[in-house]
Amino acid sequence: MTSYDRPTTDAHAHPDSSAGPSSAPPGQGAEGDVDGRQVTEAALFEAFGGVRGMVETVVPGLLFVTIFTINKDLHVSAIAALAVSLVLAAVRLVRKDTVKHAFSGVFGVAFGVVFAMMTGNAKDFYLPGMLYTLGLAVAYLVTTLAGVPLIGLMLGPVFKENLSWRTRNPGRKTAYAKASWAWGLILLAKCAILFPLYWWADTTQLGWILIALKIPPFLLAVYLTWIFLAKAPPPIDVFAEMEAKEKAEEEAEERRRTEREMLDGVADDLGRDLVQEITAEPPADRPPGGGRHRHRR
Repeated sequence: MTSYDRPTTDAHAHPDSSAGPSSAPPGQGAEGDVDGRQVTEAALFEAFGGVRGMVETVVPGLLFVTIFTINKDLHVSAIAALAVSLVLAAVRLVRKDTVKHAFSGVFGVAFGVVFAMMTGNAKDFYLPGMLYTLGLAVAYLVTTLAGVPLIGLMLGPVFKENLSWRTRNPGRKTAYAKASWAWGLILLAKCAILFPLYWWADTTQLGWILIALKIPPFLLAVYLTWIFLAKAPPPIDVFAEMEAKEKAEEEAEERRRTEREMLDGVADDLGRDLVQEITAEPPADRPPGGGRHRHRR
């Protein structure tokens, strides 16, 4: 555990306080709250891809079910879905945008295409995504029970707080736990609808219902996450802390170097003065032996 993850005195002294160790300074009012909400919104958009990320997630599946509804051709539907996901990723590459959401869509569609081609069952195009959703729901719940909510692990780097919320910001850890519970339960509810349909409904029905359930649960989970985090203490910017610590260490080292140079200069001056005194010739009017003569009787 790094020094930035160690508990602070304030956290121990006020365990029930909702304001964490990096709470807003005195005098911060509505403007600070608005800024915090805007930062949270921007971080959520960055983490989950925003509107464009949702479009890139929906379009391949929408194209697949549309084509399959019209001609019942698994191969044409699968190839069209994979092609459009590749085009969306290529557009991001050309524009030099973040490609993680587009490539996750490409891999998801590719797994669905391969699975459906292998089994010959068009419904299996949706099965990898459904299994991924189920696994993600379980991950949200299990990590929250373990004390390291998945939302915190995902958003910590985005907010530049890393894992400092685990030990230094208890109010924020609580918010991450609530958000992870929300995501896990919402995704489980979605799975509870889709998996029975996988067995009972035909490909077209399953596909349209899956498309209908693509965005609303996601938006609900993101909205709840925003609510929880907007009310939580602000994140601790551990990167800024590390930069400040490094700067302080550099300044301290510079002071020590300057002091050493000053001391070395003083020592050199004293040494030169001492050498000059030792090597200097006695005055001409001063007899040898310090001017003391022995009188003979």
